[in-house]
Amino acid sequence: MYLEIAPSGGKWWRLKYRYGGKEKRISLGTYPDTSLAEAREKRDVARKLLASGVDPAEQRKATKAAGIERSANSFEVVAREWHAKQSTTWVEQHASRIMLRLENDVFPWLGNRPVAEMSAKEFLATVNRIEARGAIESAHRVLQNCGQVMRYAIATGRAEHNPVDNLRGALSPVKPKNLAAITDPSAIGGLLRAIDAYQGTFITKCALRLAPLVFVRPGELRHAEWPEFNLETGEWNIPSEKMKMRLPHLVPLAPQAVEILRELQPLTGTGRYLFPSARSPKRPMSNNAVLSALRRMGFAKEEMSGHGFRAMARTVLDEVLGFRPDYIEHQLAHTVKDPNGRAYNRTAHLSERRRMMAAWADHLDHLRLLRAE
Repeated sequence: MYLEIAPSGGKWWRLKYRYGGKEKRISLGTYPDTSLAEAREKRDVARKLLASGVDPAEQRKATKAAGIERSANSFEVVAREWHAKQSTTWVEQHASRIMLRLENDVFPWLGNRPVAEMSAKEFLATVNRIEARGAIESAHRVLQNCGQVMRYAIATGRAEHNPVDNLRGALSPVKPKNLAAITDPSAIGGLLRAIDAYQGTFITKCALRLAPLVFVRPGELRHAEWPEFNLETGEWNIPSEKMKMRLPHLVPLAPQAVEILRELQPLTGTGRYLFPSARSPKRPMSNNAVLSALRRMGFAKEEMSGHGFRAMARTVLDEVLGFRPDYIEHQLAHTVKDPNGRAYNRTAHLSERRRMMAAWADHLDHLRLLRAE
């Protein structure tokens, strides 16, 4: 702790500390409005937060964002603090989705409540509102997030029990649903021909053509960046921060995929993204771009989705082309472990997966030529 004196004459008590390997500092008040004793009290509070694994600066931001300076233990403050800490390991879209759930469906009713005083009845009433509008899956996800916030409140010493644990089985079960996907051979051929005939922008058409060849998640495709690709070796190396499982992923590129990328490179290769937004090259294309294109081509939401290319590949590679399920699951970036329980690394079975991706691309070319009887 030290006193900082500005050239203009202002004086601030400051606390310098390290968090996450970085040097940071916060203000403890101005002098003489804040006495030395008061500054030391604030310093001690900050040290207690650090001892419990909380960044005092992030806690202060959370408190300010919630608009409740007087109550650092309200559900909203604790939830924002939890989110700030956890979101460093999440992809941006996932982090935004969770915060929107909390802001829209939880904070208006529970935000001001002290976490130490919350009851199962309050949480149930909140998620019942979501369930009543037919959003059963969202209700379950919100309840899960609330339980995570309460566990964080316990871990940081601001609550003694988690009332959400008492609500297991209180919501209607979620009916499992499969994402729409085309798996019939003649229908796959029709989809590929429709993509070839797509009349939209060239960038979107390239995304549509590449999607079935690499079958990554839609967010991974639209966030693809040129530095991640080596067209000479035919590889796409996706960094861990873009992956759902937070592990780096390697996608072997069939010659057909490399050909598409070489066609696209003169148009977007000088920028960051393969598929930039039409509004700004500094942003990737919209998460609805491929989905909207499918709809314009006449494929209904019950028929095909952006994730559908993954289900298509998984089904055909297994049932038609006969590739080993673990090769397929690894290429889908699912968690795959060896007999000793160790997760495979990004290069596991790489030669076999290269052969699989090439065979898959050739099979798609074959299906493209098929015509329904």
